[in-house]
Amino acid sequence: MIKASIAAVPGLIVSFLILAALVGVPTVLVAKVRKKPWPLRTGLAIYVAGIIAVTLLPGDAGLESGQCDTGIPAHMFTSASSLLNIALFAPGAFLAALLFKRPVTGAAAFACLSGTVELVQSVGNLGRACSVTDIAANATGAVLGSLAGAIWLYQRRQPPQRPARDLLWGVSLAAVSVAAVAGVFHFRIDSVNVVAMDDQRHKFAESAVQANDWITAEAEGIYGSDVQVRGTTTQKHGNRLKITAETNRGSISGKWPEKYLESAWSSNTRGDEGSLSRKQVAAAADKFARKWLPQNFAGSKQQIRSIGDGATRAYAVAYRRHADGVLMPMRLNLTITTTGRVIGFTARTVEDPALPPVTVDEAKARDLAERETGLKTDSTLLLAQQIKGNWRPVWLVGSGKQDIAIDAATGERILDAR
Repeated sequence: MIKASIAAVPGLIVSFLILAALVGVPTVLVAKVRKKPWPLRTGLAIYVAGIIAVTLLPGDAGLESGQCDTGIPAHMFTSASSLLNIALFAPGAFLAALLFKRPVTGAAAFACLSGTVELVQSVGNLGRACSVTDIAANATGAVLGSLAGAIWLYQRRQPPQRPARDLLWGVSLAAVSVAAVAGVFHFRIDSVNVVAMDDQRHKFAESAVQANDWITAEAEGIYGSDVQVRGTTTQKHGNRLKITAETNRGSISGKWPEKYLESAWSSNTRGDEGSLSRKQVAAAADKFARKWLPQNFAGSKQQIRSIGDGATRAYAVAYRRHADGVLMPMRLNLTITTTGRVIGFTARTVEDPALPPVTVDEAKARDLAERETGLKTDSTLLLAQQIKGNWRPVWLVGSGKQDIAIDAATGERILDAR
C-alpha cells in the first residue's frame, strides 16, 4: 500500500497538508469550545488524514476495479511493504489509546478502517491495489499500537477506562467488521491471487532459461558445436513450453520440460551429391533417430522412399509404431541426403495410449461403412485417435468420396471426434 504510494500518488504531500488543515482546524476549534485538551485530538485527526492521503488518493497503479489480491506471500509480515503498512497504522492506534483510554476498541476501529480502505481501493477505480495482506499488516499495526498505548497508560497510572466494556465493544466491533468486509468481498469483489501469479511468472522465467540452455545444446549437437544461435522464442502451452531456436544453419524446436524435440530444418535444403546406397541411408536415419529421438524410434518400423532422382536425390524416412495392429499416435519423419546429412525432421512424441480391445475387424468395418454411405470402400486404416478426450481404436474407412470413422471397440460410427 505505502511502498507504491509516493510514486503512484502525485502531489501526496500537498494533498496531505490540505486534508490536515481541513480536519485539524475544526478539531482544534471544537476542542476549545468544549474546553477539552486539543493537541492529542488534533494529532489523531491529522494522522487519520495522513492515512487517507496515503491510501485513498487516486494513483496510477493497482488491479482492475472490483478486484483484490487474496494471495498470502511467504514472508507476510517481514517484507518491506508489510512492515511499512504495520508502521502506518500503529501510531494512530497508539494515539487513540491515549485519547480514549479504550485500546481494544481503538485497535478494532483501526482494523475496520483498514478493511474499509481496501474495499474503497477495490471498488473505487482509484488506481490503487486492494490486498488482503495489507489488511492483515494494518490490523497488526493497530494491535501493536494499541498495546503500546495501554502499556503507556499503565506506566503512568492511567489504566484504560472500563476494561470489560472496552473488551466487549472491541470484540463486537471486530466481529461485525470482519463479517461486513468478508460479505462484501464475497459478493462484490473478484479474488486475484497475485502471489500465485508472481510465482508462476517466476517459475516460467526459470523454466524458459533452462529450456533455452537445453535447446541450445540440442542445436549444437545436431548442427555442430560451432553453430551460432541467433535467437530463441518461447510459447507457453499449459504447463509446457515450446521453444524454438533460430541458428545460422537452421531452426530447431522442442517441448520443455519433457525435452522432446519436435522439428529441425536446415537452411540448406538442397540434396547432396553423395554415394550412400538406400540401405546405408536407412541405417544413417536409424542412427540419427536412435540418438536424438529415442522415444519415437523405440519399437517403430521404418519406411523409406526416394525424393527426386539423380545424384542430389534425398530420402523421406518415416517411423511408425503399431500395438496389436493399431497405429499409435507417435510420428517421426526425416529427410536425409545420400551423404547421411539430415535436412530436417518433424516429430510427434506421444506415449502409447492404453486402448480397449479391438472387436471390429477390417471386413466388418468396411461393411459398416458401406451400409452407412451406400458407397464401395477402397481403403482402411486402424489407428489410435482421441475421441472427446479419450483414446480409442478407430477404423478410418475411405470410399474415394467420403471417409467414415468407426469405433473399432464398439462398432459405432464416430460423428464428432472433438
